[in-house]
Amino acid sequence: MSLFQALSGLAVRHLDRSQVAVLRSRYHALRIRLAPLLRAYRGSFDTKELREHLDKKLKGDFEILMVHSSVNNLQPAFTGDAFGLLRMLIEFCGPERTLVMPAFFSAMASIPLVQYSQKPRASTSVGRLFADGLLTELFRRSKGVVQSRHPIYRVSALGPLAPELVRGHENAVSQCGLGTPFDYMARHDTLIIGIGKPFEVLTQIHHCEDLLGRDFPVPSVQAEPLSMTIVDGAEEVPLVLSGRFIEGRRNMWKLREIMGQDLLREWSFHGVPLFATWASDVTRCLLEAAQKGITLYDKNSA
Repeated sequence: MSLFQALSGLAVRHLDRSQVAVLRSRYHALRIRLAPLLRAYRGSFDTKELREHLDKKLKGDFEILMVHSSVNNLQPAFTGDAFGLLRMLIEFCGPERTLVMPAFFSAMASIPLVQYSQKPRASTSVGRLFADGLLTELFRRSKGVVQSRHPIYRVSALGPLAPELVRGHENAVSQCGLGTPFDYMARHDTLIIGIGKPFEVLTQIHHCEDLLGRDFPVPSVQAEPLSMTIVDGAEEVPLVLSGRFIEGRRNMWKLREIMGQDLLREWSFHGVPLFATWASDVTRCLLEAAQKGITLYDKNSA
């Protein structure tokens, strides 16, 4: 774990969201001011060079490419823009493969389900919740992109498998388990990559937790079902939001030990963090570890 990752983890655990946002804003502002020095030390790259780098680093054929990204974290080395980056990723997948990105709305995702259950009724509009991150929001609004109907773990997809991948998310009994896009990706050749993001953002880990439910070896609380209405254009879709709140502090860096460096690859490109792994490997490794009582949660945090 790098010093920045360690400090970031401490900030998230001990500060509220507004304080973390202020620190991150100041950090990015400092990086911009130091841009000339950082570029002189680490070099720079454009969209074409990033595409060539991905061609070399990403081994194996895939049906689905799930991309976690941060345009902010590409700076100051990246000399391109978000529009060009999005076009490159779409071209990288081509017409025969499917591109997927998270379309999460963190203001909802950060609130435990046990707090949602205190509300008698809630509604959310698929079109009005902005996805976190510039690239993910640009992708969500792109022509031909479809998205799953879920108020928290929503995903956007483009390609031949996109309609099937997002279908029925609102009817799944859990947020990331059976019948969700994460279950679909685990059952297909899905390569997950991070561009400007460490694997700390890897949402696929929740697939294991939701598959095991009560059998997951960390104490959890079943949230009361919450009736919601998802507004998708002119259509109103009823949804019952349910799930479990795990009573523990997740330590994502333990994933290195559970998966190993061959299955969870990390590297940097001109100082920009990248990672790559397969959805099926993430789920399989975590399920096997859970059977031994090993999880991403610290034992003394429950």
